[in-house]
Amino acid sequence: MSNHYEALGVAQDATGEEIKKAYRKLARKLHPDVNTEPTASDEFKRVSHAYEVLSDPNKRRIYDTTGNENGNDNGFGGGYSGQGFAFQDIFDSFFGGSGGGGAPSRVRRGQDALINLRVDLKEAVFGGAKKIDVETAVVCPSCEGSCCQPGTAPRTCDICRGAGQVQRAVRSILGQVMTSAPCGSCRGFGTIIPSPCHECSGEGRVRARRSLNIKVPAGVATGTRIQLSGQGEAGPAGGPLGDLYVEIRVASDPTYLRDGDDLHVTLSIPMTAAALGTTVELDTFDGMRELAVRTGAQSGEIITLRGLGVTHLRGSGRGDLRVHVNVETPRNLDPAQEDLLRQLATLRGEEAPEGQLASSGSGVFARLRERLGNR
Repeated sequence: MSNHYEALGVAQDATGEEIKKAYRKLARKLHPDVNTEPTASDEFKRVSHAYEVLSDPNKRRIYDTTGNENGNDNGFGGGYSGQGFAFQDIFDSFFGGSGGGGAPSRVRRGQDALINLRVDLKEAVFGGAKKIDVETAVVCPSCEGSCCQPGTAPRTCDICRGAGQVQRAVRSILGQVMTSAPCGSCRGFGTIIPSPCHECSGEGRVRARRSLNIKVPAGVATGTRIQLSGQGEAGPAGGPLGDLYVEIRVASDPTYLRDGDDLHVTLSIPMTAAALGTTVELDTFDGMRELAVRTGAQSGEIITLRGLGVTHLRGSGRGDLRVHVNVETPRNLDPAQEDLLRQLATLRGEEAPEGQLASSGSGVFARLRERLGNR
């Protein structure tokens, strides 16, 4: 486990203000918005977590005592680990309050945020960069998260004397006992802000709109979520930022249909081209591609172009592009065209053809059976 004091570069006896200054300096240096180094994001998480622990007097006390903010030092100081409960829980169950540990900090981690991002199918195939505007909580620029007007500072609560709790005697079946409750004057924080910042009303953060550049990975689908560490809401009193989650919505394409990592498209060709065979220019996401249609092609046939589908989100390579052939029967023939077709029918002995039912193992029935899985 990393040492939280070393992470922030402060001594173990550093004051709360020294810890806050060290965190702000490192956060400005390591924040993903300004630092593109590969290790910056992990370092930012590390110092944010260290600040979250050391800025909270109760968590800091436990960390200094046990070396672990969870307090599980395998001794009796933080709780009896073998039974899954702490002696503090027993105290609370009888007396309805805290047995000590100091007031909680005003500094808390910001909430995570979720937004939707709409991309077109081509962007899902290849990925790309998108710029979005996010309205979220940011550190107050006036007080820089201190919650106080410039030149002022919080003062110790006169009612609870910084404990954050007040006690009173009550009668119970055990006799007269002392109960604890959060101090109503300081709301349990142990300190009072006599001159709250006018801009943030003593919250240490304000709502603002900011722009973000997002890298959309190739192969995303509707429902894919992208996590942006440290891009969520700023916490109260200058607390660490939460994370931002971007959920992808892929728009429908007027030409191509996506099925997993494969793309499907319909190609309509005249009856004569299907009978004689032809080569057509197909407009794909990769540019124009030549497509050879064999002689005697039938409606419903599928021609596969390998590797022209959607990029695999995990792994390498791409899916396929499947071209569904649709043979168009000519309409509104003029007399000359009709005469030529009649001559062709005579030559082929098809003046009065007898219809034949196709077997269920061939043609469109075979494809239907395959799609339905013989259900």
